[in-house]
Amino acid sequence: MSSIIRWDPIREMSGMREMMDRLMEGDGYGRSLWDVSSVPTMDLYQTEDAVVVKTGLPGVKPEDIQISVANGVLTIRGEVKQEKEEKQRTYHLRERRYGTFSRSISLPSSVNSEKSEAVFEDGILTLTLPKAEEAKAKTIIVKARK
Repeated sequence: MSSIIRWDPIREMSGMREMMDRLMEGDGYGRSLWDVSSVPTMDLYQTEDAVVVKTGLPGVKPEDIQISVANGVLTIRGEVKQEKEEKQRTYHLRERRYGTFSRSISLPSSVNSEKSEAVFEDGILTLTLPKAEEAKAKTIIVKARK
């Protein structure tokens, strides 16, 4: 004899939520799937003449960084190369990230990428992107008529 079980959509959704919670908690190795530590952090600000971006890139070599500006979007790509793993080591904790990264961000004003400057010092990349002439504030003098 079979019994009829009434379908309860709330119970079904509750089970799905539990599965999603477990998925988002991590990959089974203590790493969250929402971990953004592989994305470089940025500070972006404007001066009267330029847009300045500072990005922390620890462990990255300057020759492994690519920077582009297209359609008002700044993109920074790079790679942190993994050290040669030695078999005699027994790791107790391994959190540093290796591999490629990419970060794109919309710029707050038009820039002249031809005159941009990139300086890499102590793991910090500083980009100075001069504003395009049309993006600079212009003062308009008001003339009075008699």
